[in-house]
Amino acid sequence: MIDITKLRENPQFYRKATADKQFDPTLVDDLLKIDEKRKKLIGEIEALRGKRNKIAESKNIEEGKKVKDELKKREPELVEAEREYQDALNAIPNPALESVPVGKNDKENVEVKKWGTPIRFDFEPLDHLELGKQLGIIDFETGAKVTGSQFYYLYGDGALMELALVQYAFEKLSKEGFLPVITPDLAKSRYYLGTGYMPKGDEAQTYEIKDEDLGLIATAEVALAGKHADEVIPEDKLPIKYIGYSHCFRKEAGAYGKYSKGMYRVHQFTKAEMFIYCKPEESNVMHEYLLKMEEEIYQELGLPYRVLEMCTGDLGAMAARKFDIEAWMPSRNDYGEVTSTSNCTDYQARNLNIKYRQKDGKTNFAHMLNGTAIATSRTPLAILENYQQKDGSVVIPEALRKWMGKDKIEVKQLL
Repeated sequence: MIDITKLRENPQFYRKATADKQFDPTLVDDLLKIDEKRKKLIGEIEALRGKRNKIAESKNIEEGKKVKDELKKREPELVEAEREYQDALNAIPNPALESVPVGKNDKENVEVKKWGTPIRFDFEPLDHLELGKQLGIIDFETGAKVTGSQFYYLYGDGALMELALVQYAFEKLSKEGFLPVITPDLAKSRYYLGTGYMPKGDEAQTYEIKDEDLGLIATAEVALAGKHADEVIPEDKLPIKYIGYSHCFRKEAGAYGKYSKGMYRVHQFTKAEMFIYCKPEESNVMHEYLLKMEEEIYQELGLPYRVLEMCTGDLGAMAARKFDIEAWMPSRNDYGEVTSTSNCTDYQARNLNIKYRQKDGKTNFAHMLNGTAIATSRTPLAILENYQQKDGSVVIPEALRKWMGKDKIEVKQLL
């Protein structure tokens, strides 16, 4: 959530920032009205409580009863006002950083750089679904039978590639000082809501567990953000860097399109996720560092890519700045998103009450950042399509060979 004190001091800044993110700027005015109503109620109730205490000392039973009845009426009003206030406060998005390009949607994202040259085949290339079937490593049919559409099985070298990608990312990032973590795949609503993963609406992601305050996480970010909720971290412990492993579950409501088939958009996949807690003055540098790590990973995998900076209208509520890496995907003759890294500044930290203690004893909200190291759905897609050979085999990137124990996936029949 945003800092209400700053919004009270400069509502016009928040109106513009909210509009830049394609949210309704009148949300700011609604919040200010609710905030005034709440503050007035707090003042009135505090006055009544003070009056009650004085009456108790004077032992005026009749007057005390009147004040008690009035409090009984007003206190539920404050409970409702507090609920409205929290809802209104949570509706205001995190303002984008000043350097972020202003734009309405993903069409106005800005290409920052390209690396590598997209491959041009001297034969008719296959897409990853055809390759996966021919190689006997990907099976959406059985996934649909057992679970439903957009679920899949991995066999043989497909399973080994997923594990190799995670091992590769964990080894690389642990050498960079990231602590490897395997997180739970479930989290309480406070944590998936606090990190921006909604269970309802057009952007719904979270599968909720019936009759439980639990949801299946969409990313290890949720569990890694929740890890330090309600804590005060000593300043000398920052930055804290995690590389988290989890299964990821996403409804992907309303997210189907021309390029969503196969492994590009699925309901379950595995991910290695980078996560950093740091001081506010460090977060821009840490964000560039996460992007650098993502670029190194895709360079070492030998996958051509481009880096996009998200414009204000494509940032969502949580992020103040965000970069995507899109790898070359031959089946679409275009780039497709494989990683994302976001600087959420103190927005998630305010939601989850995560602070750090400065050397002078004062506390401040930490800044929190996240970045995909490897998503084991889209990265294998890009590897299969870019490394395919004329005979239908697929060369394994050199960075993965020590875990897979081979340099090529050969054609075989599906089970």
